Amino acid sequence: MSFAANDRVRTALIGAGGMGMGDVRYALAVPGVELAAVCDIYTSRLDRAKELWGAHLFTTRDYREVLARRDIDAVIVATPDHWHARIASEALRSGKHVYCEKPMVQKIEEGRTIIDAQKASGKVFQVGSQYVSSLVFHKARQLFEQGAIGRLNMVEAWLDRNTALGAWQYSIPPDASPATVDWDRFLGHAPKRPFEAVRLFRWRNYSDYGTGVAGDLFVHLLSGLHTVTRSDGPNRVFASGGVRFWNDGRDAADVMLALLDYPKSARHPEFTLALRVNLKSGVAQEQFGFRFVGSEGIMMASMAGLTLTRNPDETEPGYSIGTFPKAVQEQFLREYRAKYPERPAQADSMRPNSEVRYVPKQEAHLDHHKAFYASVREGAPMIEDAVFGMRTAGPSLLCNESLANRRIETWNPETLSR
Repeated sequence: MSFAANDRVRTALIGAGGMGMGDVRYALAVPGVELAAVCDIYTSRLDRAKELWGAHLFTTRDYREVLARRDIDAVIVATPDHWHARIASEALRSGKHVYCEKPMVQKIEEGRTIIDAQKASGKVFQVGSQYVSSLVFHKARQLFEQGAIGRLNMVEAWLDRNTALGAWQYSIPPDASPATVDWDRFLGHAPKRPFEAVRLFRWRNYSDYGTGVAGDLFVHLLSGLHTVTRSDGPNRVFASGGVRFWNDGRDAADVMLALLDYPKSARHPEFTLALRVNLKSGVAQEQFGFRFVGSEGIMMASMAGLTLTRNPDETEPGYSIGTFPKAVQEQFLREYRAKYPERPAQADSMRPNSEVRYVPKQEAHLDHHKAFYASVREGAPMIEDAVFGMRTAGPSLLCNESLANRRIETWNPETLSR
């Protein structure tokens, strides 16, 4: 479907939780986008949608009624993770463009379903990790490719939180009951169990429906890393962690650390990525960042900005010759000083502190939605398609498996399979 300049893109929201409603607010800030329908299995969220966006909205608890409407061009899939693959692939097959919240899938085996559905449909599919649209990471990629830090050796990335909401302790509405919630539809293919409001409104805490810190937060970090390095992904994954503070019945770890080995490619050397998420970090606010360590410098990056510190490897290596016989010491020093002549201290030999900071003037969430609708309306290249989404979701989900199995997991970044 092509759109004339004055045509509006009619969008529907499937999954009207906090992230979904946030996505709609950004989508409606894009010129030419109109909200046509909202779907959620909790009736009161449908009522809230009409309060926010008008009583004219079509609302339903069954996403299939949204997909059946011919007047809807695109859908935002912001359901719990265990519904992503099914709804996204069905939406593509029904002729809708899809903006799907991360992680793209809950299970590794689901990835090929979406990739094939996107390819067969010819529709736009974009994963909702806004790090891909961040100017900080685009600047980091530019500097990285210019050789600003020399040869990449390792990367550290972390996202720490110190609030109950940051640990997914979301509010549970007092009217939640089997009368206001379509419980069976929420469960879907997850194990059957009696109604428990906490499992719906805090679904990220449970592996039946969510993907834990790996799917929620590691995916963001991998999205930023892959944007900078243009990497296809790691080939080995090892993770450790557990429930250390939030002992509230959840089975999703609140602390996770992982090491991911990235093989050499045409775009980057072999390097190791160290990831960390801690939902009770002991700091006053969320802390997030990257540290790219190279042979000639370090880049520190976050959504707030980027700092480049250069340290060209031009200094003397030094020596430790005290255990050598005197004659051997003298021979070593003659050869050493021939290579590194001794220089007297002088003003000209002092080096300036080479640190540069870049601060973006941008709302990355909004720009991410602008990119999606530019692809829908104008045919602009997709920036975070199903293949990119699987390159971040797959290794992240393997972190969960590594933690559960207490072993190193392998990944093929070319075939997107174990």
